[in-house]
Parts: sequence; C-alpha cells; structure tokens
Amino acid sequence: MNLTHPIRDNKDIKKLKNYFLMREEYRNYMLITFCLNTALRISDILNMKWSDILDGNNKIRSHVVLKEIKTGKTSEILINSSIKEAVRLYLKNCDKSRSIYLFDNGNGYHISRSQAHRIIHAGGVGAGIGNDISCHSLRKTFGYHAWKSGVPPALLMEIYNHSSYAVTKRYLGIIREDKDAVFSKILL
Repeated sequence: MNLTHPIRDNKDIKKLKNYFLMREEYRNYMLITFCLNTALRISDILNMKWSDILDGNNKIRSHVVLKEIKTGKTSEILINSSIKEAVRLYLKNCDKSRSIYLFDNGNGYHISRSQAHRIIHAGGVGAGIGNDISCHSLRKTFGYHAWKSGVPPALLMEIYNHSSYAVTKRYLGIIREDKDAVFSKILL
C-alpha cells in the first residue's frame, strides 16, 4: 500500500491547478481547489451541492456548513478567495442549471470517488509533479502548508476532526528537511 504525501512545493500546486486551467477543465480545477483549500475528505466534497455554496440569489456564501460523512461532526469552513475564484470561473463556463451537485457527472449525480481519484492522479502526471498524487494527498497538502505557515498542530487536529494528535502528525508529512530547518533557525 502506497502512503500518500502532501505536495510540499507551491510551484507544484500551481502546476497542478494550471494543468486543468490550460485544458479548460473548470470542474476539475474547482475540484482541485476545493480539495486543497478545505481539508475535507473527498466523500464530503463530492456530496456538496450548489445550494451549499450559493445562496438563493446565486451569491457565493461566506461558509460551507456540512455534516462530515465519516465523523458525523458538523464542520463550518470559510469559502476563501481561491475557492471563490474557482467557483466564479466554473459558473462562467458551465451550465449549472442541469445539476444540483458541484461536481456533476453529467447524469444528474456527482462524480464517484474513483473518478475523482483518476482526475487528480491524471493531473499530477500531466502536470509533471508525479504519479502518486491522490485525493488524500490534497487533504494532507492543506495541513502541511498550514503547519509550515505557523498554524499550531492542535488547531489542525481540530480542523481535520482527528481523534488523536498522532494521526494529525502523520498527515503533516514531516520529513528530515523540515526538522533540519528548525535546528538551523534556533541559534541559542
């Protein structure tokens, strides 16, 4: 079994997103953006409906509120500017009136988890960042970059709805270079 890893380099994240933009695959671009910016499990993202992010006037909501499938816990997640940009781009280039799901499969239902995995995997390969990019990699990428920017691991544990710090620690994908950076900065 392959262990998934976060995408550590911001340039690789940009390559992945641009891969879908250049191909004008706006739904897939929005999928990548949601995965990277919400830290939600793919099953929760795929179940999202337009009504979860758009109000009655078709304005983008400030937050997504949903009950997580795995944990049963309610999460309230800010719709940040990256997500808003992806939603606007997708709305500009699609006919959402045919679907209630954000990530429609063309038959009135959402794409499957396996289809989402194929999309993300193909994006990683096509963007030249590797063939081990998965849905879970993007969830981990959120945590890794949040941690690198100074977010305390305890807060990430809360965001992920993990039951233990050990699970969150594994998600962060801390490698020797991360530890070395700490030792090189602390000069007492």
